[in-house]
Amino acid sequence: MKKSVSIIIPTYNEEESLPVFYEQVKAVINDLPSYQWQLLFIDDGSKDHTLKILDDFYDADNCVDYISFSRNFGKEKAMLAGFDYCESDACIVIDADLQDPPYLIKDMLKYWEEGYDDVYCKRLDRGKESWMKKKLSLLFYDILDKSTNHDVLVNVGDFRLLDRKCIDALTKIRESERYTKGLFGWIGYKKKEILFNRENRQYGKTHWSYLNLISLAISGITSFTTAPLRLATIIGFIVGIGSIIYMIWIITKVLIWGDPVAGYPTLISVILFLGSIQLICIGIMGEYLGRIYNETKQRPNYLVNQYKKHRSEL
Repeated sequence: MKKSVSIIIPTYNEEESLPVFYEQVKAVINDLPSYQWQLLFIDDGSKDHTLKILDDFYDADNCVDYISFSRNFGKEKAMLAGFDYCESDACIVIDADLQDPPYLIKDMLKYWEEGYDDVYCKRLDRGKESWMKKKLSLLFYDILDKSTNHDVLVNVGDFRLLDRKCIDALTKIRESERYTKGLFGWIGYKKKEILFNRENRQYGKTHWSYLNLISLAISGITSFTTAPLRLATIIGFIVGIGSIIYMIWIITKVLIWGDPVAGYPTLISVILFLGSIQLICIGIMGEYLGRIYNETKQRPNYLVNQYKKHRSEL
């Protein structure tokens, strides 16, 4: 009996790249007839003609199934929907923008057959990303790696093959503030690395602005470590000790040398410094409190508007 493999493709306003992406993926899977294939597209509330194109794929190809959301919920939720609806022995997560080359699917399957559960692709080059974006990405990975108790894979995105056991593990995690790249490392299992050069986006525009990336970084850090809260406590102790030392120094100067105590400038400087530290600490606590608030509401991670599937089972 053939093993079944689903290719999960989150899409959002990808009308320009989808036809070329579809042709490239079909060329790869047509060369692998020993597997039973499913192309599972997740339309994340696209506002262009993405959904119409997916509907045309569905009508013309029995391998194509798709899910459309009621609105845009974000890529993290789109991937979760792909895991929820995947019934195959394994799945491959890939973007539709052609920055992740479909030809690596063959190598992924080879390592999967050798017994690896999570075959991930590590970028040797990040394409035409700006110098600033590359440096900030590396800084984020470094901070996350040093503050968590599990391995953080640097320059590794969502492009990977996951065995059924990994899929089942990921579907059990229902937290709403998701950082899936961290979850891939958190679940563990036997992993294998494939190195590749990331392609440049050929069609359309990136949906990731600096604000989006910063938000994702904050979500990743607060989802996997309480180090920022501990840091706020440490800063409080340091500032407290520093204040005591400074107070002793001022008193000593007045008693021994009779130096006058600078009034207004000193007072304003101390107030502004302590006020900024307090606001930073309150902000850190607010980030965690906001995530607790979102989790306690227990809203669904996504809402499906339409699900089209050809087969009842793979």
